[in-house]
Amino acid sequence: MEAFLLSSASVAIGELGDKTQLLCLVLATRLRKPVPIVLGVFVATLVNHLLACLFGEWASGLLTPAVLRWVLGLSFLAVAVWALVPERMDEGLSTRSAHGVFMVTAVTFFLAEMGDRTQIVAVALAARYRDLLPVVSGTTLGMMLVNIATVIFAERATRFLPMRWIRLTAALLYTLLGLATLAGWNRLLPG
Repeated sequence: MEAFLLSSASVAIGELGDKTQLLCLVLATRLRKPVPIVLGVFVATLVNHLLACLFGEWASGLLTPAVLRWVLGLSFLAVAVWALVPERMDEGLSTRSAHGVFMVTAVTFFLAEMGDRTQIVAVALAARYRDLLPVVSGTTLGMMLVNIATVIFAERATRFLPMRWIRLTAALLYTLLGLATLAGWNRLLPG
């Protein structure tokens, strides 16, 4: 349960202000078809995070626990710094049919998520827990919680969420995760 909850929370926090959240905002405001957009985000996230978690589990088998702890801790700290960088997206998207909206969303979201901070967090969590189903489920849920709300409240969301504070909060939380990892998971994290 710890792997699922930490995966959900970590990715939800990391997704706030991320380029894929901005992509959802662009898709929702330009294409105005929330159901195929949400379905496209779900499929892209599930496939992307499954691949990322499989890689994380594989990579964890190659490293000793001490080296893995340092790699994960430093990865979280790097993601904390990355969270401070504002994201920008191009708005050159347009399509009409629900199938076309789904395909545009799934492909662009999958590609935008490649090498993204939430994908790196998914790799790190899979390496840490080595329990594929809870980590993939948790990271996917974290992405969906943020992005469904973004799609539904697209135009109003930009007025209510000051991105600077979101980036600072995400950076602080990833810093805490990184420091907790470096200090030893069992002493500082629940479970």
